[in-house]
Amino acid sequence: QVQLVESGGGLVQPGGSLRLSCHDSVGTLKHFAIGWFRQAPGKEREGVACIMSSDNSTYYGDSVKGRFTISRDNDKDTVYLRMNNLNAEDTGVYYCALAGHDHGFMAPSDWYDVWGQGTQVTVSS
Repeated sequence: QVQLVESGGGLVQPGGSLRLSCHDSVGTLKHFAIGWFRQAPGKEREGVACIMSSDNSTYYGDSVKGRFTISRDNDKDTVYLRMNNLNAEDTGVYYCALAGHDHGFMAPSDWYDVWGQGTQVTVSS
């Protein structure tokens, strides 16, 4: 059974960087589209970035374009989210999720089938 585990969250100052990881111990991550989502208190879950399985094409939410980069290392069964120039609006719980099909765009959260438990990112001085 696929289980996704996120790591790398924490407290960072505005303008700082973090790298989140999403790992699958079963070793099937390479076969699926993977998305990163985030949810701040009182707000809806927001799509941040996704990477397809067929060609590693990537898609981003408008609020993170140019600052965040999603990538995958199939040898390590891990997908990464590099986050630069963080600001307070980036604070939230970040989740990785697996989709059974490549979507070819930043699909909404209900298009994803398996979710990790989330990792907290707090941007504050």
